[in-house]
Amino acid sequence: MNRLLVSLGMILSWTQVSMAQSNDRTFSDAVNDVMTPIAEVIEHVVFYKLELAWLLGDGTPGIPFIVIWLLGAAIFFSFYMGFPNIRNFKQSMQIVSGKYDDPNDPGEVTHFQALTAAVSGTVGLGNIAGVAIAISIGGPGATFWMIMAGLFGMTSKFVECTLGVKYREIDENGVVSGGPMYYLSKGMAKRGMPGLGKVLAIAAAIICIGGAFGAGAIFQVNQSSAQFTNEIVALTGGSDSFFFGRPWLFGILFSFFVGLVIIGGIRKITSVTELLVPFMALIYISASLVVILSNASEIPGAFVQIFVGAFSPEGVQGGIIGVLVQGLRRATFSNEAGLGSASIAHSAAKTKEPVSEGLVAVLEPFIDTVVICTITALVIIVTNSAEPGATDGIALTSRAFASAVDWFPKVLTIAVMLFAFSTSITWFYYGQRSFLYLFGNNKAADLAFKLLYIAMLIVGSAMTLGSVVSIADALLLAMGVPNIVGLVIMRKEVKEMLDDYLARIKSGEIKPYVEEA
Repeated sequence: MNRLLVSLGMILSWTQVSMAQSNDRTFSDAVNDVMTPIAEVIEHVVFYKLELAWLLGDGTPGIPFIVIWLLGAAIFFSFYMGFPNIRNFKQSMQIVSGKYDDPNDPGEVTHFQALTAAVSGTVGLGNIAGVAIAISIGGPGATFWMIMAGLFGMTSKFVECTLGVKYREIDENGVVSGGPMYYLSKGMAKRGMPGLGKVLAIAAAIICIGGAFGAGAIFQVNQSSAQFTNEIVALTGGSDSFFFGRPWLFGILFSFFVGLVIIGGIRKITSVTELLVPFMALIYISASLVVILSNASEIPGAFVQIFVGAFSPEGVQGGIIGVLVQGLRRATFSNEAGLGSASIAHSAAKTKEPVSEGLVAVLEPFIDTVVICTITALVIIVTNSAEPGATDGIALTSRAFASAVDWFPKVLTIAVMLFAFSTSITWFYYGQRSFLYLFGNNKAADLAFKLLYIAMLIVGSAMTLGSVVSIADALLLAMGVPNIVGLVIMRKEVKEMLDDYLARIKSGEIKPYVEEA
């Protein structure tokens, strides 16, 4: 703990020295000079577009390969597995309620704690700022494709989290290590392809570390810093505010509180998220419903815009393909289906039945995308706050809240801080597990990653939104490339496990846990 705080102090001192070296250039300017070209390169590589003009006519924009890859896999798994996201939804609810929780099962956390940890990693500012960006660029129709991606993505989550539990490792202290690194390497070796499995596992771990930095650190702190700074500046007199032009100050404070939690590992993280997730969701959904209901007359028209816009040949950007791409891109960024990241958290669940945790995982995209993203979209649409082509993210959503109740942006600020904080601590865990997989589970590697993560929080607070979105999207979605390859190869194993589990539930072999007197 002391070493972490001392290191954080050193980072603070470095930023102060950097600021003092030039009166003309700020820390933010220096950060963006470095990060903007990096963001452009990463985005170009990951979002390589397949030009479809030959199929759909001239003027049709390209579709990023990664979007086709993830959506195609989600649809394939849904049909192949028999839509467990729909037909087993009730069983999912029973499991997460604790009905089958056996405290003697191997693992570190309960089903509910594993779900809240994973949800805290997905329910972040992608649900608030990301949805605003999607609607501004793609129009209201992007909402429809977000919902569709969420529904199909539920099955991708089921597949990867089932494998995550099956192939996890538990050490002598009961600490769990799981995720795509483990089921790709061990699962592929089981099929006589150890070389390919190792390559996929290493690629997944490297990209997951990048995703932790991009989506878990940079994006979350950047947008929460923007909202916090805007509200503080408004309260304290514009440019006279101490925080004006110094977003990195918020980054330092944010990283300090993240540091206090991450030193405790998954048990500490889940103890925080199981309290934060329901609370922050209640705050945000309640405030959103007030805004939506205060514009009740606009609700029917909003749904018309969503459905008509989804199939309009003249969308805001590139017609139906542009709308579809924006919806799918933002939905996947939000719910992470097919990326393998959530399986790292779910692997820690106390259970002897991998399928049971896979069924718990289907609730994530439903909560994240079908419920929360849709609510955000309705807030923006019914208040007519969307501005075509705008990319100011959280500021746009804040204006939508203010249009209903002038002090609601302050409520949004609280929700934003909670969303960002919970997402950051969960993604730290994802990145840490991947980092230790590559460099060994030792104290030196653990401390190195903690310091890197804290540094990225400070850097992210000072970056421009365009670079933030490019890096966060690309580093996160790239995880789907090695992960989907492994999931497709191991699909038959998961299907057999699902059929066997459901048969044992039906026969009564698997029963709800009853504590002995």
